[in-house]
Amino acid sequence: MPSHAVLLSFDDAYADHFEYVFPILEHEHIQGAFYPPVKAVTEHTVLDVNKIHFILASTPEDNFPVLLNEIKQLILANTDEFGLKSYDEYFKELAVANRFDPAEVIFVKRLLQVALPEALRKRMADILFEKIVGIEESAFSRELYMSVDQIKCMVDCGMHIGSHGYDHYWLGSLPREKQEFEIKKSIEFINEVGGDVNNWTICYPYGDRNKETIQLLKEYGCKLGMTTDVDLADLTDHEGDAIFNLPRLDTNDLPKDANAPVNQWY
Repeated sequence: MPSHAVLLSFDDAYADHFEYVFPILEHEHIQGAFYPPVKAVTEHTVLDVNKIHFILASTPEDNFPVLLNEIKQLILANTDEFGLKSYDEYFKELAVANRFDPAEVIFVKRLLQVALPEALRKRMADILFEKIVGIEESAFSRELYMSVDQIKCMVDCGMHIGSHGYDHYWLGSLPREKQEFEIKKSIEFINEVGGDVNNWTICYPYGDRNKETIQLLKEYGCKLGMTTDVDLADLTDHEGDAIFNLPRLDTNDLPKDANAPVNQWY
């Protein structure tokens, strides 16, 4: 491997990756690593994470209080069925800004991604997506994600296809048997599209994993795991489980134009 080697990785199987990224990689004879969530591609659903993205994108800033009130009313309506905490308790716990988003946006994301019970998360995401975005889910999915045939085409042209789970869940929040289901289904998909199941890798949805995740990856022969931790990966570190906790740089960590100031990564 050359010094300062770079691996380009692309999560979530967006159609833009096939239309814009793949032709450039093929032209430049560069192998990219693509991580498709199986259910979105094979069943033409929209990932909850993307429903949330488009709910937020379709909500003007001055209308954000209306969205928060919609969420508050949905929590109130489902409190008894699911044994929920109060809206204010969730807000206090989850509304913590990060380097990308303000506190209110993080609250919506975390609430609908992981904090609420799975069945309610899906119910609320479906209701809000239909009301705010207003596009039929299957049609939206076919526009948003690559098809199975497109992924097979990329494999035939030398691209690497890895695991990004089946439902794009926070793996570390799941019991072992559900984590195993996510891993097995993604390996089956890699095999279906002609990928190399003897040298498969994973990119954790949301970067989330725990000790059980890594133990399962070892049992199923995974070669490495990539996180959302921001740093340069050290492939010479063979201590412990380092190979299953590799950091990456997000595109937001890199220059977006020729006049961008120098930072620690370049």
